[in-house]
Amino acid sequence: MTDQPVLLERAGAVASLTLNRPQVQNAFDDSLIAVLDGHLQAIAADPDIRAVVVQANGDNFSSGGDLAWMRRSADQDAATNRDEAGRLAGMYARLYRLPQPTVALVQGAAVGGGVGLAACCDVVIAADTAKFRFSEVRIGLIPALVGPYVVQAIGARAARRYLVTAAWFSAAEAERLGLVHRVVPQRDLAAACEDVVADFLKGGPAAQAAGKDLVAFLARRGIDDTVVAETAERIARLRASPEGREGLDAFLAKRKPAWSR
Repeated sequence: MTDQPVLLERAGAVASLTLNRPQVQNAFDDSLIAVLDGHLQAIAADPDIRAVVVQANGDNFSSGGDLAWMRRSADQDAATNRDEAGRLAGMYARLYRLPQPTVALVQGAAVGGGVGLAACCDVVIAADTAKFRFSEVRIGLIPALVGPYVVQAIGARAARRYLVTAAWFSAAEAERLGLVHRVVPQRDLAAACEDVVADFLKGGPAAQAAGKDLVAFLARRGIDDTVVAETAERIARLRASPEGREGLDAFLAKRKPAWSR
């Protein structure tokens, strides 16, 4: 096994990103953040990649921020400390905004930033033995960088409960809250992932990217005249695009569209 903190593997149109620091429960440090962010940039720029799997080696998905790394950051000057926080925040945002659809596979423990990594993905599948926690308040911190994605996933009320208590919650509870979409026995994680990826590969890639952007746009807005006009503009633009025309032609001709795998 390579000593790289994040492994990038390709299998046709599918890219897999595997956290690879199992000896420290896949905790984030500056090296892991830089490598993961670099891989995300490369994936975003590669139109041949149609789906992305985020997973982890070892017993646990991720314990979040590496405490030794965070302690070093705290001892640095204010500007450097902010820069390091900004790099981690940028990595989360890049994953959340990735044009390709993403699926996270969670086993064992996901804590703090590890929960946030899953929340940034479009689909989350968890082992039935997985567990989740925001432990930051126990050491005088808050999960600020993952907060936007977590609150969007589980809502403000549940977020308040778990962020201030630092209590563990199960995969079943995570599914009930909306953080996790499917819970399966750990032995079935790979098979469940294959099902999701197969669905990803049937969609138009431009439409999927546009759909993700639409959800992000609508999540920030109420339904007003601006939203009504903007949604009309978005579908009109996509309908007239090459991909939209191909999809309509394929449906009418009762054939698969060109992108379908």
